Amino acid sequence: MSPITVLLVDDHLVVRSGLRALLGTQPDIQVVAEAASGEEALVQVEQLRPAVVVMDLAMGPGMDGIEAIKQLRRRTSTQAVLVFTTYDSDADIVRAVDAGAMGYLLKDAAPEEIFAAIRGAVQGKSVMSAPVASRLFQQLRNPDEILTPREAELLSLLIEGLSNRELGQRLFISEATVKTHLAHIYAKLGVETRAAAIATAIRREGMR
Repeated sequence: MSPITVLLVDDHLVVRSGLRALLGTQPDIQVVAEAASGEEALVQVEQLRPAVVVMDLAMGPGMDGIEAIKQLRRRTSTQAVLVFTTYDSDADIVRAVDAGAMGYLLKDAAPEEIFAAIRGAVQGKSVMSAPVASRLFQQLRNPDEILTPREAELLSLLIEGLSNRELGQRLFISEATVKTHLAHIYAKLGVETRAAAIATAIRREGMR
C-alpha cells in the first residue's frame, strides 16, 4: 500500500522540521514537501498532488491559511486539508471549516492524535483536537430548535469524525437510519456536508 503523502505548510521552520521528524516515524505517512506560505503551498499542491495538506492559519505577510484553503477548494483540489495551529477560538474554527478544512488540530495535540487525523482525513473523516471537540460538544448540547433531540445528538457526534457505521453503533441505530437523520440535518441547516453542518451549528450557537 502506498504511503499517505503530506505537504506541511507553516512559516516556522522549527515547526515544520519537528512535524516532519514526527511523521517520519510512521511507515504509512510520507512528507513529500514543505511550504512557508499560502502562495507556496498552492504551487506545491499543483506540482505534487499530496493526499493531505497540514496547514497553519497565520503565516505572516501574504496569503494566510484560510485563504489558501479557499483557493485550494476553488481549484477543485481533492486534497484533504488539516489545520494545525495554536488558535482555538470558535471564530477561527468556523472560518477554517467554512473554507473547506477537513479537521482542526492544535499544536499541542498528542502524536497519536495527529497520526489518526491524517489517516482519517484520507478516508473523508472530519477530525478535531480533543479540547476543541469537547468545547464544541458542550455548545451543541443546546442546538437550534429546528433539530429533533436525536438529530441534535447525531450532530454533536459528527465532531468526533465517526463514520456512518460508527454513528449507528454509538446510537444503536442502522446505517440507513443514520443517513436519513443526516439528510434531515443537512436540509434543515441548509448545508451539504458534515463539516458545513458543524460550522453552521457553531455559528448559530454563537449568535444566541
